[in-house]
Amino acid sequence: MSRKAREDEIMRDILVRVGESEHVNQRTLAKELGIALGMTNTYVRRCVRKGLIKISEIPPNRYAYYLTPQGFTEKTRLTAEYLSDSLTFFRRSRNQYGEIYEHCVASGWRHLALAGAGELAEIAILSAREHDIVLQGVIAGAEVGEHILDLPVVAELGALERPDAVIVTDFNEPQAVYDGLIEILPPARVLTPHMLHVERSPEGGA
Repeated sequence: MSRKAREDEIMRDILVRVGESEHVNQRTLAKELGIALGMTNTYVRRCVRKGLIKISEIPPNRYAYYLTPQGFTEKTRLTAEYLSDSLTFFRRSRNQYGEIYEHCVASGWRHLALAGAGELAEIAILSAREHDIVLQGVIAGAEVGEHILDLPVVAELGALERPDAVIVTDFNEPQAVYDGLIEILPPARVLTPHMLHVERSPEGGA
C-alpha cells in the first residue's frame, strides 16, 4: 500500500467513526485504527484544518467531534474510492492467479499449495474453483491449526503431500517467502503473480 493510500485509509476511517458517534475520543480512535495516539492527533488536526471535522468542548475538558457537510462529502468520496480500488485489486488478483493456474494445468501440475495467509490467499482459493486443480492447503506458520475457506493452514511444506507446485500468496513479505521456498523446491515450481514484484531466480518460470 502506498503512503497516500494509507493516509487516505486513515482519514476515511476517522471520518467514518466520527460520523457514527460524536462521543468518540482520540484514544478510542487510535485503538480502533491500530495507530499511535500521536499519529491520531495529527490526522484529527488535519481533518479540522481541512474543515472536515468540527470540535466542540464539553465540560469538563472533554470534546465532541462532528462531521461538517464537507466532511460528510469527503467521507463518501473516500469510501467510494476505497470500494473501487478494492474491486480493482480483487479482479487483478483473481486474473493473475487464474493465469498461474492455467500455466499449472498446461504443465500437468494439478496438486498445488499456497504460501501465505490473508486476503490474497482467499482470492487465490476462489480463483482456483474455476480451474481443474486441487489445492492441498496454505503454508503459513503463524496461522497453524486454522482454515482459510475450508483449506487447512500448516506450518511448513512438509506437512502437506508433496504438491506439484507452490504459489506465493503472502502480501507482506513475498520475496522472503519465495526465497525460502526455492531452497526446497525447483524455482520453476514456485510461482508468483506479477503484482507481487518478486525477483525470481533465473532458473524459475512464471
